[in-house]
Amino acid sequence: MKLVSWWLGIRFWKRVLAGFVLGALAGWACGPGALAWFQPLGEVYVALIKMIAVPLVFFAVVNSVASLRGVQRMAALGGRTFLWFAVTAALAVGVGLLVGHLTNPGLGVGQLAMAADYKVRELPSAVKVLLDVVPTNPFRALSEGKILQVIFFAGLLGLALVKIGDKSARLRELFGEANEAMIQVTRFVLEMTPIGTFGLIAALVAGYGFEKLLPLGKFVLALYAACAVQIVLVYGGLLLAHGLSPRRFFRGVLPAMQVAFTSSSSFASMPVALRSVTQNLGVSPAYASFAVPLGASIKMDGCGAIYPAISAIFVAQYFGLTLEPAQYFVILLASVLGSFGTAGVPGTATVMVTLVLSSAGLPVEGIGYLVAIDRVLDMMRTMTNVTGQMLVPVLVAREQGLLDMDVYLGEAAPAGLPAGQEPAR
Repeated sequence: MKLVSWWLGIRFWKRVLAGFVLGALAGWACGPGALAWFQPLGEVYVALIKMIAVPLVFFAVVNSVASLRGVQRMAALGGRTFLWFAVTAALAVGVGLLVGHLTNPGLGVGQLAMAADYKVRELPSAVKVLLDVVPTNPFRALSEGKILQVIFFAGLLGLALVKIGDKSARLRELFGEANEAMIQVTRFVLEMTPIGTFGLIAALVAGYGFEKLLPLGKFVLALYAACAVQIVLVYGGLLLAHGLSPRRFFRGVLPAMQVAFTSSSSFASMPVALRSVTQNLGVSPAYASFAVPLGASIKMDGCGAIYPAISAIFVAQYFGLTLEPAQYFVILLASVLGSFGTAGVPGTATVMVTLVLSSAGLPVEGIGYLVAIDRVLDMMRTMTNVTGQMLVPVLVAREQGLLDMDVYLGEAAPAGLPAGQEPAR
């Protein structure tokens, strides 16, 4: 018990970092033969996260809509949230194009081999994507983990509880208690994060050969550099413009960034992202419960903006094509609108690149050269996605008076946090 207490007494981000470092060392030392040992640890952790994601979103959204009291308030917050989603996505596309031109990732790479399992993705129509947001069977949406459909139904149910008024008081109380129960279950599961991180990173290092990275090393460096610029300079600048400390923000969201990097999944990172913005940064739980799950579905600065922009530069350079000013505008427009339009479609990054390249008149087959290194790219892309998904609720909460500055500055514990339990930093 003393060992367990000592382990739990270490800050959460330090435990996750320890799992990351030890996993990398174990994967490097043991090599490909150890893949079968490490992979199950990561798979179990991801399965646990997926287990809690849907019920957490459902109860949180119903409770948050009922707490925000009415359509007007939700519409105002939703409008500001979507606006910042679009603005930060447009800035991310600009960063991707700029870094792409500075690094020239498609020049001097020689003849690349296309991935044997690559197939051109068929893009769903805009009408189909829009219709897919509305569930024909909400229970099926819950069972299949279709987050946008879950949010849509939960939002309607929350509005219905508000409309009924006092008659729904007991039901609103029940949803509030269910939400608290899911938050506690989430705390239990998140304690497995360091072990899951160890397994995921060890399996990645053990199974990934450097021969896959060397031919496209320049592209990997370009993507990582662009994501770093987006996170540090763009997000940091927006925080400063809102009178907020970037250092305090990044310290508060570090646990979720770590989980995003190792799991390469916005949904897997969502529970810890939600905890980070509420407990560590002081965003109103009622608003965060709506904004963070929505962001996990449609806010993709890494996968939907930076990656398609750099990929377009890469493909144009590799095939010896010159991008015209009109094509740059198409890349910008397709990236910003496409991330909303492909929400909930599996393989968002590949779908987004397919959409952007086809819209700009570039060879879609060029994506096949990048598939071999997708897992390494996806780690940084997802960390950028999740950081942006946490940034926007903080900015909107600051603008709308829903940010507790005492909590943000680390001077007070958030309301509702059990006595003796400090926020994870």
